[in-house]
Amino acid sequence: MGAVIERDTKVLRGVPFLTQLILKVASRCNLNCSYCFVYNKGDSTWKGRPAIMSDEIFEAALDRMRQHCRTAGQNWVRIAFHGGEPCLIGPACFDAWCLKARQVLQDVATVELCIQTNATLLNPEWAELFRKHKVGVGVSMDGPREYHDTFRVDHLGRGSYDRVEQGLQVLRRADVPFGLLAVIPLGARPLDVHRHLLSLGCDHITYALPHFTHDTIAPVRRLYGSTPCADFLIPIFDEWWFNGSVDVRIGDLWNMSRIIMGGHSQIETLGNEPPRYAFVETDGEIEGLDNLRVCAEGMARIHLNVLTSDFQDILQTDSMHKKAIFEGMELPTGCRACPERDTCAGGYLPHRFSSARGFDNPSVWCADLMKLFTHLRDRLGVTVEETYTRRNALESMAQTGMWPFELSTDGGATL
Repeated sequence: MGAVIERDTKVLRGVPFLTQLILKVASRCNLNCSYCFVYNKGDSTWKGRPAIMSDEIFEAALDRMRQHCRTAGQNWVRIAFHGGEPCLIGPACFDAWCLKARQVLQDVATVELCIQTNATLLNPEWAELFRKHKVGVGVSMDGPREYHDTFRVDHLGRGSYDRVEQGLQVLRRADVPFGLLAVIPLGARPLDVHRHLLSLGCDHITYALPHFTHDTIAPVRRLYGSTPCADFLIPIFDEWWFNGSVDVRIGDLWNMSRIIMGGHSQIETLGNEPPRYAFVETDGEIEGLDNLRVCAEGMARIHLNVLTSDFQDILQTDSMHKKAIFEGMELPTGCRACPERDTCAGGYLPHRFSSARGFDNPSVWCADLMKLFTHLRDRLGVTVEETYTRRNALESMAQTGMWPFELSTDGGATL
C-alpha cells in the first residue's frame, strides 16, 4: 500500500527539513494485492531485506530524526508505521516502539503517530494501543466486496473483504477514528463504492489514482477509455458537495478544491510541493518516494542507511531524491503552457515516468486531472485567474498578520 500523506507543517526555519519519517517496520505483507507497487510491479528490492525491522534500526532511525529536528529547528514531526503490513510486528512491539518514539523525541518535537494497515490483523488489543498512544489510523479498502476482493487478495488468492471489515468493526467498537484509502477501482460504479465506504464509519476517505507509467498505461486506456479516474471521481464530488456528506473529508477532492480556492497543495499527489519525508526500510536503508518502484528496479534507493548516515546527508547526494524530497521536481516540459501548471503542476511524480524521457512528462492521468479541474472550477465558480488572485491575497494577508492565521511552510494558511 502507498502513502498518501497530507502535510500540516508547523513553525520551521528556512532550512531543508523533514516533517515525516515513514518507517517500513515490516517488509512483508499477509496480503498480495495485484496492483501493489512493492511486490507486484517489478521491483524486487524487498526480497533482500529482513522481514521485520529490528530494535536497533528503529532506535537508530529515531536518533537520526532527533538530530534532524535539532538541525532544522523544527518542533513537530510525524512518525508513520508502514509496510508491507506494519501489524506483523505484533502489538507488544508496537506498544514499545510508540513509547520509545515519544521518549526519544519528546524534548525536541511534538510527535504525531500514525499507521497505514490493511486491518486484517486488528483485534481489541490493537485498538486499545491506538487509543493509548493516540495513533492516527488509515485502512486500505477499495469498496464493496465485489470490487475489493478483485484486487486485495491473500497469498492463496482469497478475497480479504470480510477480514478487513472485521478489523473495522474492532475500531468502531473501541471508538477509534479511522480513514480509508481506496485505490480507484477502474470501471466500478463510483457511487456504489463511495456510499459503501461512507457506511463503514470512517472520518475521511482518499481515492488514490492507480500507479501506472507511460510505459504501462496503454492497456488501461484500451479497457477503460481516456478519463476513467475523472469519470469515477466526478459523481463522488457532486454527491459530496451537494448532498450533505461534507463532514467526511474526501482527501484528493478536498485538496483540489483548496488549490482552486487559492491555497497550496497539502498532499504529495498534486501541486509539485516538496513532500519533506523519508522512508526507512527494515534494514535501515533510507529511501525517497517508495511509489517510484513502479518506474524501475531500485528507483526509490538513495544508498544511505540510518546506521551510518544522517537525513541531512540526503542533501549531499547526487540523486534525484534530494530535489524531490526537499524542493519539488521541475515542471515537465509539456506542462509549462498549461493553465493548471501551478495547481496540478504535472501530477504525481511516479505517474510522469517513461523509460524514454524519465520524469519529463505530464502525468499519465493528465486528461483525468484536467477534466477534474474543469468540473470543480465550474462547481466552485472559480476561474484560473481568480485562483491566482486568491492565492496572492491569502499569502499577503498571512505574511502581514492581517488575519488570525499563520502561513505554513508549504505555502498554505493554517489556523
